[in-house]
Amino acid sequence: MAMSSSTVSLPSYPDSDYAEIFVVRHGKTAWNSEGRVQGQVDIELSESGRKQVVAVVKDLDLRERHMGDLQGLRYRELSKTNPIAYEALVSKDDERELPGGGESFVQLFERCKSALLRIGRKHKGKRVVVVTHGACIETLYKWSNAKGSYAGKIDNTSVAVFELYGEDNWTLKMWGDVSHLTQKAHTTSV
Repeated sequence: MAMSSSTVSLPSYPDSDYAEIFVVRHGKTAWNSEGRVQGQVDIELSESGRKQVVAVVKDLDLRERHMGDLQGLRYRELSKTNPIAYEALVSKDDERELPGGGESFVQLFERCKSALLRIGRKHKGKRVVVVTHGACIETLYKWSNAKGSYAGKIDNTSVAVFELYGEDNWTLKMWGDVSHLTQKAHTTSV
């Protein structure tokens, strides 16, 4: 996927040493609707997904977790279709790689953390929008040591806001906002 970036200068932003990063999940795909493991397979957005993207405005993509042999399979069939890869996926061992070249949770975390740190350092004193995938957002949530509730579902085009300060200190300011889809406030503050 091609990457592009745009930022908005914030003359009234409280501190030029901070970068505010909006992390947005991509729009819905047919595979999301069918309950398939997408991984890094580049699936086109569904009609609904295209409408979601228009509502949230795409800016920058981070690649999803490489799911190895699980890519393209339906979640509900994983334990029967590929029990070894399924066992690796649900393992509590964050360093366990997925069979077929898939990433471990730690590898995904390091890749996403590195990208967000690079973006945050480059754009201190600005707001940046990053559009990415559910697994990337999940790792960033865990990285921020958020105390709020996380039910394990990250809605398509939901918005999270992280604030970077110092070299690698993060605060999660907003989680799971989908108000742009319903015009109602569904924001979970943490």
